[in-house]
Amino acid sequence: SERFLIEQITQKFPGHAIITEESGRVVGDMAHCWYIDPLDGTINYTHRLPFYSVSLAYAEDGVPILGAVCDPSRGECFAAEQGKGARVNGRAISVSTTDSLNRSLFCTGFGSNDHNAGKMNIDLYGRFQFRSQGVRRLGSAALDLCYLASGRLDGFWEVSVHAWDIAAGALIVEEAGGVVTTLEGDPHYFAPPYGLVAANPALHPLMLEVFAEQG
Repeated sequence: SERFLIEQITQKFPGHAIITEESGRVVGDMAHCWYIDPLDGTINYTHRLPFYSVSLAYAEDGVPILGAVCDPSRGECFAAEQGKGARVNGRAISVSTTDSLNRSLFCTGFGSNDHNAGKMNIDLYGRFQFRSQGVRRLGSAALDLCYLASGRLDGFWEVSVHAWDIAAGALIVEEAGGVVTTLEGDPHYFAPPYGLVAANPALHPLMLEVFAEQG
């Protein structure tokens, strides 16, 4: 998957930089950069659990402006372009209109290597679990964000992820009418440690209030 995408990008856009999960960085102009996650949800895939995706995004000067996430198990392709909305298989999508925590379904993820972030997220998981209809941990951040963008989930957060995990999905959420920030509410979320909270406009400030509570 990654090899195919790198070949296509280098042929069509020579000189662009590419950042991938498996290969690291392909040297090029960072003002024009592609982010590739060839298999987001690797553990699901290896256990034959059909929730994984391929994520591809293009950013100019550090701002994602094109994104696509493909779910091969369900034959769904989510895509967005800055200022032009978000779609799945060509059909327009939008975030939910849920406006209270107790009627919301949330989703989160746990990185496999950052134990401190994991411990912090266990606390956050508990806070949201008992104030909502539930919290899911599905295993593919890119696809989680697309489900949020299409109204299947109401809110998503992750304490620490990689750029390639969220570059496409976060743009798709924004273009579907959602709000994406850091856990502190900073709109400049696309920077290390790439922690983010995403939701519809009504729920987003309510989620930030939960994050701001003392553990």
